[in-house]
Amino acid sequence: MKSPYDIIIRPVITEKSTGDAADGRYTFVVAPTATKTEVRRACEELFGVKVLRVNTINYQGKKKRQGVHQGMTPSWKKAVVTIDTDPQAETYLSKGGKVNQTSRKYKTAIEEFGFGQ
Repeated sequence: MKSPYDIIIRPVITEKSTGDAADGRYTFVVAPTATKTEVRRACEELFGVKVLRVNTINYQGKKKRQGVHQGMTPSWKKAVVTIDTDPQAETYLSKGGKVNQTSRKYKTAIEEFGFGQ
């Protein structure tokens, strides 16, 4: 089992990701071998949030050169994580038709993302 610190490498901080964070979508660079389920579990464990959706994108390295030297930039994987920003109380029926209610206790934002909200 991989550690959550090995799965999520760092946040991606751009203009678009900063704007998306207001809507509950956070962007991270993740390990290239990480699956969506592992990214979901790592975010929930590290940040204490409820993850609704995970989208992943693989980026291939590009050819670069400096003078006569050629090389490749590294390949990497990006994950866009959507969290629940409006935790509503959950109601359900128990035996005898009694209505029970449970509150959801988790954060609605990731403060550790790298910028202030």
